[in-house]
Amino acid sequence: MFRELRHKNQELSSQEIEEILLRNTSGVFALAGEDYPYAYPMSYLYFEGRLYFHCEKKGHKIDHLKNNDRVSFCVVDQDRVVADEFTSYYKSVILFGRASIIEDEKKKLEMIRLLSDKFSPGREERREEIINKYFSALEMIEVEVEHLQGKQAAELVSSPQSL
Repeated sequence: MFRELRHKNQELSSQEIEEILLRNTSGVFALAGEDYPYAYPMSYLYFEGRLYFHCEKKGHKIDHLKNNDRVSFCVVDQDRVVADEFTSYYKSVILFGRASIIEDEKKKLEMIRLLSDKFSPGREERREEIINKYFSALEMIEVEVEHLQGKQAAELVSSPQSL
């Protein structure tokens, strides 16, 4: 179902993919829309091999997820344009998986806390105020990863120090 990279030498290792997903804070989340694919930038948490994000209980994301749980998510870790070479030195990761709304309230709370701590560490008291205020109005989405793939520019394969 998932294609292999044609340029295997540009493929990132599992460790590099994991580091990119843990290090970054946003990516582009894509789902199957009614008439067109629906993709949008999203802050996320990558935790224990799964992707998490929050959204409102109503809207495009929820509607599309209810119709088709297959999603993809792309994180661009690096994109340095090298004008003289007519290229860019990039590193990116794409994941494919199945998304679902977290129904278990305890797990939902745990994941929103972890997501909050990623973006606002050390602010537990304020975090709890905000969570208590908005918790009933939000959904936490969990993506079970089915396939991960990372790729880098050919130029980075031969000289990774040229970042």
